[in-house]
Amino acid sequence: MKAVEFNVTIPGYLLARSMGRLSDAFVYGRPSRLGLVDRAPPALPGDDWVRIEILLCGICGSDLGNVAYRSSPAMEPFGSFPAVLGHEILGRVVEAGPGVTHVKAGDRVVVDPMLHCEARGWGVDSWCRSCVGGTHATCELAGERGPDGGPWDGGLSPGSTIGYHKDLPGGWGEQMVAHRRQVFAVPKGVPDRVAVLAEPLSIGVHGVLRSGALRARGPVLVIGSGAIAFGTIWALRTLGYTGRVVAQMKRAHEAALAAALGADETVAPGAEARKVLIGTGARAYIPVVGEEVYAGGGFEVVFDCVGSQGSMSQALRYTSPRGRVLLLGCAGEMRKLDLTFVWARELQVQGHVGYGAEEWGGGGLHTFAITLQRMAADPRALGDLVTHVFPLKQYRDALRAADDHRRSGAVKVALRPGGD
Repeated sequence: MKAVEFNVTIPGYLLARSMGRLSDAFVYGRPSRLGLVDRAPPALPGDDWVRIEILLCGICGSDLGNVAYRSSPAMEPFGSFPAVLGHEILGRVVEAGPGVTHVKAGDRVVVDPMLHCEARGWGVDSWCRSCVGGTHATCELAGERGPDGGPWDGGLSPGSTIGYHKDLPGGWGEQMVAHRRQVFAVPKGVPDRVAVLAEPLSIGVHGVLRSGALRARGPVLVIGSGAIAFGTIWALRTLGYTGRVVAQMKRAHEAALAAALGADETVAPGAEARKVLIGTGARAYIPVVGEEVYAGGGFEVVFDCVGSQGSMSQALRYTSPRGRVLLLGCAGEMRKLDLTFVWARELQVQGHVGYGAEEWGGGGLHTFAITLQRMAADPRALGDLVTHVFPLKQYRDALRAADDHRRSGAVKVALRPGGD
């Protein structure tokens, strides 16, 4: 099968970090460690596994950061390479093992790419605390090889997520395998270009549910213009938040999407955002040295869906005393980040990753199940988020469109492995 494979190497790092400034060819062109390869189609590893043909797979900001070596190296031990990338997966079941009863051949499915201890091959008595508690996104055995046995010589390679895993190819290929725990059937009324958003939207759903933001009086500020930011706005509204939501977006088409998903007001970074902050009752002060600071007013909850030094600094400054900064963006190393307001305002700063078991509707449901239910209730609301779809062989053009979204106008870019 054809697949886009990436390998983490020291020469690749040096090329991307030096020559990549001159040409993106050293990041995702022919000189890079990213390329279209031929691989044998994966076979079912066991009775509890599913083989899937890929229909669509999104390109995530973390993919762009990793191939460009811009991401923090802190998570490197929890991946294994070379790996077929792609974790925002929509596919169709080709084959299901006898232990799989909830999906069958022909079903459209989405895939939770994060690996549970059970998928790694561990018996229930050996599961880590996170997996026992339904929060497998923080699996504590992600850096270890799985137990001996099964199709993997010496056990399944380390890795927390399909798409950054040597043994489990991701969605930037024609086929993949997933454990039964990872596979969720897509309701019939949900179009492909909406269903492929299940993974990034579930991050927003998970963050909203786990943070307690639905109980906030408001106002709530959402910073960011990517799929996770839009997913957070959508999650707040589709899960029942009735307070005021302000979305910070850079471009007009992004502001229109945010408003369509339920934002009461959209603002551009800078003067417009400052005006809205002042409108909450905040008073501005100028220190002897440094940026303007504020007291009073502010946002009770701020979702930082970017994870940069600039967005985090703004979130800390714009949050009201004893408010919450919720970090959904893939933040890494930050230079000169002033943490003064964490203690001076008694702020809570909390990160959320992935998905898992949620309390919802009087019972427990996986985040993906909630997301798919809400998608099916009104799929039209999400229909404009996937702006670009490329065939797999044009993956370089797809990456350029996703990386330079200011020029391309892209919100979410997806690859179609079976397309022309």
